[in-house]
Amino acid sequence: MTNKEDIEVMGSDTSHNMNMNDKAMHMNHGEHKKHSVHTDHTGANHHEMMIKDYRKRFFISILLTIPILMLDPALQGLFGLEFPPTIWKPSIFILSTLIYLYGGKPFLNGFIDEISKRKPGMMVLISVAISVAYLYSIAILVYPIGEPFFWELATLIDVMLLGHWIEMKAILGASRALEKMVKLLPSTANMVMDDGSIMEISVEELKPGDIVLIRPGERIPVDGVVIEGKSNVDESILTGESLPQSKNKGSQVIAGSINLDGSLKVKVMKTGKETYVSQVIELVREVQEARSRTQDLADKAAFYLTLIAIFGGVFTLITWIILGGDLSFAMERAVTVMVIACPHALGLAIPLAVAVSTSIAAKRGFLIRERDAFERTRLVDTIVFDKTGTLTKGEFGVTDVISLGNISKEEVIKLAASVEKMSEHPIARAILRYANNNNVQLVDANDFKAIPGVGVRAIVDGRQIALVSPNYLREKGLMKYIEKVPDKISRNKTVIYVLIDDKPIGAIALGDIIREESYEAVKELKEMGLKVMMLTGDNKNVAEYVSKELGIDEYFAELLPHEKVEAIKELQSRGLKVAMVGDGINDAPALIQADVGIAIGAGTDIAIESADIILVRNDPRDIVDIIKLSRKSYRKMVENLIWATGYNSFAIPLAAGILFNYGILLTPAVGAALMSLSTVIVAINAKLLKL
Repeated sequence: MTNKEDIEVMGSDTSHNMNMNDKAMHMNHGEHKKHSVHTDHTGANHHEMMIKDYRKRFFISILLTIPILMLDPALQGLFGLEFPPTIWKPSIFILSTLIYLYGGKPFLNGFIDEISKRKPGMMVLISVAISVAYLYSIAILVYPIGEPFFWELATLIDVMLLGHWIEMKAILGASRALEKMVKLLPSTANMVMDDGSIMEISVEELKPGDIVLIRPGERIPVDGVVIEGKSNVDESILTGESLPQSKNKGSQVIAGSINLDGSLKVKVMKTGKETYVSQVIELVREVQEARSRTQDLADKAAFYLTLIAIFGGVFTLITWIILGGDLSFAMERAVTVMVIACPHALGLAIPLAVAVSTSIAAKRGFLIRERDAFERTRLVDTIVFDKTGTLTKGEFGVTDVISLGNISKEEVIKLAASVEKMSEHPIARAILRYANNNNVQLVDANDFKAIPGVGVRAIVDGRQIALVSPNYLREKGLMKYIEKVPDKISRNKTVIYVLIDDKPIGAIALGDIIREESYEAVKELKEMGLKVMMLTGDNKNVAEYVSKELGIDEYFAELLPHEKVEAIKELQSRGLKVAMVGDGINDAPALIQADVGIAIGAGTDIAIESADIILVRNDPRDIVDIIKLSRKSYRKMVENLIWATGYNSFAIPLAAGILFNYGILLTPAVGAALMSLSTVIVAINAKLLKL
């Protein structure tokens, strides 16, 4: 358990740097492997303790502030009170010392931490401001040459504590996202023993090859393959897929998803840190800990604002003394300048936007491995897709059914599938899958025979039904039927013909099926002003067909893996910013060469080493969303930076007293309130990030 002193010191450090996973939560990849993902709640618990600590300090400081306000000589008249110096001086000294040491302790600890790291920032400014106010006020008690700052000191500490309390609550929201993901993994599983009995054991005891039973309503404890049973599984919280996914023998399941209505026996493939959700947790951690290039800009701005605040305060003090103002007034102006210039909101501007965008990405099934790459995605002007498995389903299937006579397309499929149900050929499986998906009722077939080099035949309802290649029709002089099939189909796909008693009545075209989502994805990307291209190892005819079908701007065909890299380099030589989208394994070299590498449809076999961003679903439309999220995230960062630094341009002169002759002055307390308001606005703006 983290002790109270650690909370105070780390709270100050975390407040400035906004590292979403504090030291108690930070683990590198190697360290993470040593810990069970089930027990890693340290970060969220630590932030909860920090929140409680700031809240406690805030309320106690408020209680101390009330008598300070009543005892302050400048405010006694407002309350209708009048205390002799022998009462109010020792009383206000004790109360102010308590609030300075207790309420101000997180900031004083932060001052030591920032100075020791030679990175002066917001904590240095607050500490200097409250220390100057406290020491000056104590000096006034001894040498009454001006008005003390006791009430300003107290209210300044109150406002700062309130701002930090609010800030810590914002930080906790991001840490909680990880904790919720951890809770997706159940701690126990029902293991099927060799004798068929069921034993409940710890998930950590499972190993690949074990069999587990998942009952309806239970969370799946491992990544694995269904070996028995059928059910619908809710994977929405993991992949963003809103519809339940049907699972049966041979289907893959992901740890953390919910088994809805049937019992499943699953063969364990991955457990613990190797599971998909554990990899998600680790990726989210890495992204939240990673330094953003935009954050570097924010840190530079914070450093310069620190210098401006310190030198601005000194300059204001000297200027007002020279202009004839008394020391008390000059000191008040200097303190206010240092408070108003605090880059408190700046420390929150970038990390909170990063945390929100990372959380959105994880919920949508976008795993950001490289934060810099995610930020570069907004600059991409060219999207290059791999064809097979990305724009297409990567499986042989029926794409077209053509009637060549007075017979319906459904009848063509019915006859063909009735014959092919007796075959194990890939074409047969594709036709049967198409018939099942379209609820085609099959009939019995007899006397099935395979015709080597030609096709298959069988007797259906007393008629001889044959499925043959185009060469068979050519040999029989039936070219007119071949010519009825559109050229774009016959050139780019495998076509078989269905014959009744040796007369062609229909044709079935098969090929790598274009995903329905690909049409929408390409259309939206082009509407966003992006060039869309395609790389494939397939032949030029197929590449041309897919390219024209989807409206792709340019394609490269018949490429080997190393040639895909050369194609990416050629596009980059044109000055294009290229994002490569592939399966993350076969296209690994090209993914690495591209400005941004995106693995799509990675599922549980995510290719972490080759891609910068991993999209869980086999849905090209997610490319559109990741680009939009990158652009919106960057826009939020810029908005926050502008707000966090821009208000200083008019606030600092007001704090220095430039409008003094017009009766406008900012007290230290008002300066603190404005600074805290800026912090809250930055936090709210980041939270408004939506996809």
